[in-house]
Amino acid sequence: MQTRKSTISGLLIAVLLPIIGGGIVGFITSRDVSSWYPTLQKPAWNPPNWIFGPAWTILYGLMGLASWLIWRKKGEQEEQVRSALRWYALQLGLNLLWSVIFFGLRHLGLALLEIVLLWAAILATIVKFARIDRLAAGLMIPYQLWVTFAVALNAAVWWLNRNQS
Repeated sequence: MQTRKSTISGLLIAVLLPIIGGGIVGFITSRDVSSWYPTLQKPAWNPPNWIFGPAWTILYGLMGLASWLIWRKKGEQEEQVRSALRWYALQLGLNLLWSVIFFGLRHLGLALLEIVLLWAAILATIVKFARIDRLAAGLMIPYQLWVTFAVALNAAVWWLNRNQS
């Protein structure tokens, strides 16, 4: 049985890990976000830039909470938990990689391919989580919806800027 201290520290680590990872990537790509991204043509339905920071912070927090709920079941369903957390780690890595490809490398087409892989990895993670804890899977759904929107936005930005070098 887990102690209260290990439970709270596990929760903090699980929630802070994606938030800090996203913050680091955001910091690394912030120059491109503020200087290059505004020069791109975007669809009329592109959200204002200020929405992305709060939205991702909330989504990363929900993802972290979901992963913690799964991690807590490791004593009961060891192999299922390991598999689910591997998918979680994969989608988190793909999430962070997208910013590097899109903003750092400024490669809109490759970012579009990568975000489709991310979308599929999130779906696989939700399926794996649902077999262990339905609440954890449910906490991932807003993230899946946001990335669905991000796929469409990435595709639109790529299409509108496809003739630029």
